[in-house]
Amino acid sequence: MLAIVVFSCNKPGNPALRAPGDQYALPPLAPGTKDQHINIQTGKTTPAELITFARSLTGAPYKYGSTNPEEGFDCSGFVTCVFNHFGIRVPRPSVDFTYVNQVIDIKKAKPGDLILFTGSDSSARIVGHIGIVVSNQGSDLKFIHATSRDDEGVTETALTHYYQVRYIETIRVFPQND
Repeated sequence: MLAIVVFSCNKPGNPALRAPGDQYALPPLAPGTKDQHINIQTGKTTPAELITFARSLTGAPYKYGSTNPEEGFDCSGFVTCVFNHFGIRVPRPSVDFTYVNQVIDIKKAKPGDLILFTGSDSSARIVGHIGIVVSNQGSDLKFIHATSRDDEGVTETALTHYYQVRYIETIRVFPQND
């Protein structure tokens, strides 16, 4: 028996929303600034729906610069794919999430919030990695992301020391999480 599963990060039948040359992504939001944050509009999508879809992509390989679930993702390509699946526009590179929505205390993080980190060089305090919070049980926060570390691709990860030293901020995007 052969089963074929196809994932799409964009709702079918909506080609007008796709970026030129990219059948998997909506046009990205322009980056905000320190003085003017941008807001991600989540509409009627719930954090639970978003997390369920994100988890369905677990195991997809890592591929730099990609939003294509058939090829793999980089970290912001994964976030883009997950949000675009629900018709939600987001910035494309992880650094462009720096001035988005509302920064919250990590202790208040809830599923669907975004968590930002430096790149692999933790001394450069510039956003270079992003994930989606899937759970936060006291001191046991977990997030889902696409990582090139150990060739894992899309995986759920605990907020270990490796990520704690790279942590920059947590962003609230779903108003129902307030």
